[in-house]
Amino acid sequence: MLERVTTSDATPVPPASTRSAAFFDLDKTIIARSSTLAFSKHFYDSGLINRRSVLRSAYAQFMFALQGADEAQMEKMRAYLTSLVEGWDVETVRQVVAETLHTVVDPLVYVEAVDLIAAHHAAGRDVVIVSASGSEVVEPIGAMLDADHVIATELVEEDGHYTGEIALYAYGENKATAIRELAEEQGYDLAESYAYSDSETDVPMLAEVGHPYVVNPDKALRRLAAEEDWPVLEFGQPVTLKSRVSLESTGSKVAVASLAAAAMSAAAGVALHQLKRRRAE
Repeated sequence: MLERVTTSDATPVPPASTRSAAFFDLDKTIIARSSTLAFSKHFYDSGLINRRSVLRSAYAQFMFALQGADEAQMEKMRAYLTSLVEGWDVETVRQVVAETLHTVVDPLVYVEAVDLIAAHHAAGRDVVIVSASGSEVVEPIGAMLDADHVIATELVEEDGHYTGEIALYAYGENKATAIRELAEEQGYDLAESYAYSDSETDVPMLAEVGHPYVVNPDKALRRLAAEEDWPVLEFGQPVTLKSRVSLESTGSKVAVASLAAAAMSAAAGVALHQLKRRRAE
């Protein structure tokens, strides 16, 4: 079953009959790209990463947008990002995210996802964002989207700096485990709960709830959705600045802007051009 969801035609959400929740993956489900890599330019401006890392992040972002991420790619991404942040000042990261949050995230949010978040809140469910990105990035985004809870990767800190180690990697089966723990803590009925994701790697999360939905799925997840009869939602690109929509009426402070795909393609093109030029020097 294929459903085309628009801002005026969100998936019907029935009122909650028991205490339940709607669990949303973040990258390519709520926003159109990797939340962590989206901040790479600003991390560079603050002195946290060098020029080479910015170029590598731009290319990784482009490939993520084109192909999605399977287990092997996610593992490579995890290893790259954890090695990258080793030694970073934690307070500087939080400050960069806080100061640039709306500039970075506003243009990337799918308005259909915001509609669904508002619909679940109106139906009486909690909204939980579940992401493999770091908590320093996900928690501010969750607050901006009025999420009730956030499950995210937690990095080990020592003396105000990241050690490069991970306390919790919110990925794959770990997402499902964290959801079960939160459900027990909050009293959620998972059989009456919902989950949304774009990636095959989130099958454990989707299988935890009674109402799984796949959003802009990768090929593997689309095949599985057909086998399991899971509904498939197709979210469009974020709207342009000229079509900027105020979402205050839904209880969210998010405004949606710009075409993320074009921006990612441009960034990747610049990155590849500069890499070739540097190799030729």
